[in-house]
Amino acid sequence: MRVVRFHAPGDVRIEEAPEPVPGPADVKIRVRACSTCGTDVKILNFGHHHIVPPRVMGHEIAGEVVEVGGDVTGWAPGDRVQVIAAIPCGRCAECRRGRMTVCPNQVSMGYHFDGGFAEYMVVPHNVLDVDGLNRIPDGLSFAEASVAEPLACVLNGQSLAAVGEGDDVVVMGSGPIGCLHVRLARARGAARVFLVDLNRERLDLAAGLVRPDAAIRAAETDVVDAILEFTGGRGADVVITAAAAGAAQEQAVRMAARQGRISFFGGLPKDKPVIALDANLVHYRELSIVGANGSSPRHNKDALRLIAGGAVPVADLITHRLPLDRALDAFGIVARGEAIKVTVEP
Repeated sequence: MRVVRFHAPGDVRIEEAPEPVPGPADVKIRVRACSTCGTDVKILNFGHHHIVPPRVMGHEIAGEVVEVGGDVTGWAPGDRVQVIAAIPCGRCAECRRGRMTVCPNQVSMGYHFDGGFAEYMVVPHNVLDVDGLNRIPDGLSFAEASVAEPLACVLNGQSLAAVGEGDDVVVMGSGPIGCLHVRLARARGAARVFLVDLNRERLDLAAGLVRPDAAIRAAETDVVDAILEFTGGRGADVVITAAAAGAAQEQAVRMAARQGRISFFGGLPKDKPVIALDANLVHYRELSIVGANGSSPRHNKDALRLIAGGAVPVADLITHRLPLDRALDAFGIVARGEAIKVTVEP
């Protein structure tokens, strides 16, 4: 079978590999869709400290069960499934408290285990142990189901930031995650959602799909002033930084309304993780700043339901579908910001 395998930074190859064999507690699937994200591009260029090469990449996975291990119950060939990416241990103090997103023993598909840029892959027992293999609802395509993983991360972030009825929400970053944030905020009852990006072409592409109440080009206007003007000087109830930019985080604090919530959703580059924070704004306005780190198995199930029920449509966000032998082209499209979501369909 063909796989997309990471060997070293700058060295990702499409090559032949033997079909994997599931262990007694594992499930083997035929991969039908594996969507790409910016993390895949980072791995291509820089590797990752959790990846010991060679490693098959890909973590936004949907497929069809073809074989189950002898100890597995409840699954059978032909079942359509979505696979979680981040796998908590389910046993540590954090997991027992329901805080699976911050499990210190977390492992991940495409990092510690071979991922979904392949014709076939094994879903390890670690996934099944935490109920992380999910049935795809009837009527939902494999490609749409693969987007449940990033939506699960977005759902975690908005739950932590308590996005709700009547909120004015700012989403900074108009990539696929930003688009999902816009749609989920609307589904959660936000009154208005504003989308911000530096890149005019990417912002225009995203705004044409998700239709924010306003699309603000940060390279051409002062974003804080624009949000204050839109909100009558009050500021935004929630600001989500879906971009790896310290400047966006600093602006988020300045544009938040009193008792506003700020989600540092996008991590910063490891060589520039420190920002200038006006602590008096946080103090006097009673602001809340929350992080967001991946998703739990429950978030993935909820994301599938939101997509299948039409609350958060994703089909139109999949702007490119490519075969496995064009996976490197997919990474290039993502890196250049020419797409919203690129899905590889082995």
